[in-house]
Amino acid sequence: MLTYRGLTQAFHQLDMQPGGVVLAHVADDFAAQVVGGADTVLGALLASTTGLLMPAFTLRCQVVPEIGPADNGLDYRAQHDLSQQAEFFRPQLPIDAHLGEVAEALRQKQGAARSMHPLLSFCGWQADELLTAQSLESPLAPLAQLAACDGDILLLGAGQRDNVALHYAESMAGRRQFIRWALTPTGVRQCPGMPGCAEGFEALTPRLTGIGHSLELGGRPARLLPLRDLVHTVVGWLRQDPRALLCNRTGCEACAAVRASVRAEVGP
Repeated sequence: MLTYRGLTQAFHQLDMQPGGVVLAHVADDFAAQVVGGADTVLGALLASTTGLLMPAFTLRCQVVPEIGPADNGLDYRAQHDLSQQAEFFRPQLPIDAHLGEVAEALRQKQGAARSMHPLLSFCGWQADELLTAQSLESPLAPLAQLAACDGDILLLGAGQRDNVALHYAESMAGRRQFIRWALTPTGVRQCPGMPGCAEGFEALTPRLTGIGHSLELGGRPARLLPLRDLVHTVVGWLRQDPRALLCNRTGCEACAAVRASVRAEVGP
C-alpha cells in the first residue's frame, strides 16, 4: 500500500515544483491502493503544488437532438434516446464516476472552486484564474491559462487517453471541434468548441521520450509532462500528419468527421 509520505516523495522525484500549477488525472482505481484512499492522494497533491486543477466533467448532462448540424461527429437518431436519461447540470452535481474518487474529493473539499461549463467543468484549488477563463464557447480555456503559467500535466495511474490536455493541443493544431448540447436549469444550452474522441491518444506515447519525468508507483505508471512541451509535440505531429491520434474503431462518428474534414482540406 502506498502512503502519504511515499506519494509526496514520488512527486518530488517527478520534479513537481511546490510553486507550480498542475492538472492532475488520477486513475479511477488508483486511490484503492493508498492508505487513506482518495483523501490521502488529494492531500499529497495539495502539499506538492501551489495550484491544482482536475477535470470535473458531467457528460451525463448531454442531450442529443433528433436533427442537428451535418458532420458533427454524432449519430443523432441513435443517441437521441439516451437524452431521456440526461441530468440537469448544477454546481453541486458529482463528477462523472470514471474520473475517479480523487477528483470528486477535490470537488467536495471546502475552499475548492468549480467552473460552470455544463459538460466540461474543472475543479481547482488556488486555480481561480484558470477556472474563470472557461466559457461556454471556450471549454478548454483553462488549459491555455495553464500553459501560460508553465503548468504541468500529471498522469497518476492514467494513460494518454485520459489526458484532456491532448484535446487542447488538437484545438491548437486546428483540428475540427464539435457542437454538443447540455441540459441546464435554464434550458438546453448549445456548447461549441467541444473535442472529439480520445481512444487513439495512446499512439502519442513513443513520441514523448525525453519529455518530462516518469516512474513506477505501486506498480502503476506516474508521469509529469510540461504542458507547453506536450502541446508543441502534438501540434507538430498533427500538422505533419492531420490524421494522427484518430482511433480506428468502426462507427466512431467523431473520428470519421475529422477524417472527412482532412480529406476536404488536403485530399485522400
